[in-house]
Amino acid sequence: MIAHRSWKQVLPWVTAFAIAMAFLESAVVIYLRKLYYPDDFHFPLAPIDQRIAITELLREVATMIMLLAPGAMITRSRLERFAWFAFCFGVWDIFYYVFLKAILGWPTSILDWDVLFLVPVVWVGPVLAPIIVSIGLTILAFIILRKRSADPVFALARSHGFALGLCSCIMLFTFVEEPCRYLIARGGNSKQFTVSDPAAATLTQLAGYVPVHFSWPVFTFACAIGTAAMIGIARRRK
Repeated sequence: MIAHRSWKQVLPWVTAFAIAMAFLESAVVIYLRKLYYPDDFHFPLAPIDQRIAITELLREVATMIMLLAPGAMITRSRLERFAWFAFCFGVWDIFYYVFLKAILGWPTSILDWDVLFLVPVVWVGPVLAPIIVSIGLTILAFIILRKRSADPVFALARSHGFALGLCSCIMLFTFVEEPCRYLIARGGNSKQFTVSDPAAATLTQLAGYVPVHFSWPVFTFACAIGTAAMIGIARRRK
């Protein structure tokens, strides 16, 4: 059974799964861009049919569930499940851009802006930012899996868990800051930050929005916190 195999034995199949998912993700994006951006992808976002917008939101939820599934089937440990999710997410996201580059020739630069997620508002950022996050998640996954392999009762210190959570929150802020500011400037209210009306909340209300500024200093600060946490985890003993 998978549960009795080492993480190194399972790793090739999980990697293949994540890469295959990345291709499916890039294929969907290629179809959408052909439909709504026949010349080339650019901001502001083109108006999208509400049913397609809702489908996109549900597809993103389904993608997260699929990325969680391998870890859930491999182990009962919450920490190891998190590690497998982090690994799958990192590989999936990196190869997503690899396939887009290979098929579309996009991004032309790692500083090109991209739409990263749609819940609760559109996440945007230069392509380099999610790639950095994905590399960090992959490294974190390897650290945890190696630690758990050497010591089955290994656990994160509370300080490390807090640091990783803080790092995630700060990074999230950098991705949604500009879209939120844009909505507020247009007289947005808290109802605009829900998904009760997905098309309106994520696309229609952001018509005309063109990203200009990304908070690299804040993002770098978050990276420093995450890196320090990973170093601490790697050095942590029983």
